[in-house]
Amino acid sequence: MWNEVFIRPILNVLVLLYKAFSGIGLPGSLGLAIIALTILIRFLLYPFTQAQMKSMQKMQVLKPHMDKIKEKHKGDAKKQQVEMARLYKEHNINPAAGCLPLLIQMPIFIALYNVLQQVVSIGDIGKVMDDINQKVYFSQLKLTVPWDPYFLGVNLGTTPGNWQKDGAFLLIIPVITGVLQFLQTKTMNIAPPKLKQEIVKKNDQKKEDDFQNIMQKQMLYFFPAIIAFFSYGFPVGLSLYWNVFSLFGIIQQVFINKQKNNK
Repeated sequence: MWNEVFIRPILNVLVLLYKAFSGIGLPGSLGLAIIALTILIRFLLYPFTQAQMKSMQKMQVLKPHMDKIKEKHKGDAKKQQVEMARLYKEHNINPAAGCLPLLIQMPIFIALYNVLQQVVSIGDIGKVMDDINQKVYFSQLKLTVPWDPYFLGVNLGTTPGNWQKDGAFLLIIPVITGVLQFLQTKTMNIAPPKLKQEIVKKNDQKKEDDFQNIMQKQMLYFFPAIIAFFSYGFPVGLSLYWNVFSLFGIIQQVFINKQKNNK
């Protein structure tokens, strides 16, 4: 069920794109197919990621108002819920909107990861070709010759961890991956506007805000570092997908931020 619904369709689209690029004689056709597939999936998921980003942005902007409600009705959880619901309704916010798109995207991400891991894996190319040919929908998509695993002079199946064997230049890939992830996280963190009437906060509220700020800063630096670490051990083809996906995510978030500033 999982293979038929997610993995097999993505694999067929990837092979189709590869056939199209290689058919017109473009070098690095496998790398171009991965980029094209990533862009295609990014556009298909655009409505969901758009809703997720806008929901997160609204929640950040309204954070001072939510803090005010918590402070005003401290000790009355029921009243807080009523006022929060009123605030969400007034600003047309669905709290679940930030989670639902992510749940929709996750199966596609996992399937794409599995496909790319198989396609760019270093091993018996004949076995890989046979496995792919068994999964394509049409005979025209079957691979008759092994594809070239190189893109811009880099073997998509190698990992930056093999830099001593394949070249120190591979170390730039985890760096690029980490930087792009940092920029994407940075563009998603918008400083909420200050309320005209400042709230006199007590010590426990200040501690809560300080804790949230610390967690936000840790995520800003820690998550990109983790992604860069994974990129060090993953095939370059997977990093190519992740970097293109992150780049388009940055562009999309900047566009949303610009719309918000204009408003």
